[in-house]
Amino acid sequence: MAGSAHLIDRRLNGGNKSATNRQRFIRRYKEQLKRAVGDMVDKRSITDIDGGGEVNLPGRDISEPSFRHGPGGNRETVHPGNREFSPGDTIRRPQGGGGGAGGEAGEGESTDAFVFTLSREEFLNIFFDDLELPHLVRNYLGAVQQKKMVRAGYVVEGSPTNLSVPRTMKSSLGRRVALSAPIRRELEAATAALGQARARPADAAEIERLEAQVAEIEARLKRVPFLDDLDLRYRHRVFMPQPVARAVMFCLMDVSASMDERKKDVAKRFFTLLYLFLSRKYEKVEIVFVRHTDNAEEVDENAFFHDPKSGGTVVLSALELMHDIQVERFPAGQWNVYAAQASDGDAFGSDAAKSARFLGEKIVPVCRHFAYVEIPDGQDARQSSLWVEYDMLTATAPNFAMRRVCGRDEIYPVFHELFKKETA
Repeated sequence: MAGSAHLIDRRLNGGNKSATNRQRFIRRYKEQLKRAVGDMVDKRSITDIDGGGEVNLPGRDISEPSFRHGPGGNRETVHPGNREFSPGDTIRRPQGGGGGAGGEAGEGESTDAFVFTLSREEFLNIFFDDLELPHLVRNYLGAVQQKKMVRAGYVVEGSPTNLSVPRTMKSSLGRRVALSAPIRRELEAATAALGQARARPADAAEIERLEAQVAEIEARLKRVPFLDDLDLRYRHRVFMPQPVARAVMFCLMDVSASMDERKKDVAKRFFTLLYLFLSRKYEKVEIVFVRHTDNAEEVDENAFFHDPKSGGTVVLSALELMHDIQVERFPAGQWNVYAAQASDGDAFGSDAAKSARFLGEKIVPVCRHFAYVEIPDGQDARQSSLWVEYDMLTATAPNFAMRRVCGRDEIYPVFHELFKKETA
């Protein structure tokens, strides 16, 4: 029977190795991590929603079949004892059928104690992995250009980092072939003459002269340099302007008195996800925050999320302000225009019909995508007048979508549905 071998791995566990192992684990259990990350959204505050953290994964989801050697045959094993037990003692079965790996007696499913800690980058990567802005088009090539390095052949001067070894060796080989060809022909002639002289046989002086001639030609052949400065070739790259996809996202939030704290919390969480999604996925995205009561105003990020202002409700004011800003600062020919609106749909009188008409005529035609999120009083709440009017647009405007969100746990599924990646 062959003897056993012991392998001792003394390699240092550097940071790169750990990172590689983490990425391998995340790739393998991506679906399980996505579900766990989605469950974390409704349990976090708005300020902490983008942080990393620990996620619990059910042990059964990450278990894999494996082969292992069983004990087999008769074995004799010695286990360390303690003060309570002596050799030959028996252990009673736990009462109630418990025992095992961390479980307790009772009914229902539980989550096994496997915890994986995600960094902020890993959390956001998993969270927004398969989301994108719909119908984004690279349509702008103007003053603000995105440049990309492209190859532009080879040059004879450059930095050592750009040295092309294959192209340099190819140039060296060509030069050596060109320079040594006449010398090789002379060497072949001199070697033939030396062979004929030795075959005749000639006198010693002539053979010595021919040998000296062959040696001199061989020395000339060796003086052809293997590598010369003329052989060096460097990779050449130049900047080429690239069209960029510029996008603007309008965030419209109803902060009227009918939007209580629960509704505002849901709306702010939706816009927080939207803000993180845009800032994470795109570099050229402008975000315009518009809040409205009976009057609409453009505000900064801090006022949008934290200012407690409230009042009446006129939805049309927000849509008109958005339209004015879009026409003045974000022409549809140069910008991909997106918008998301959150409201409880509480509109008075003809405001709902006017808003839907203005939305259909002025805003939807210039938008790549417009998402309306309504936050009702509850699951059984009746459809609002704004919902009914907006619903008429869904039949004729494929770039318009509307969903209802009643609680925190519904935000991520709705957000994922509105901005899921388009399939080819």
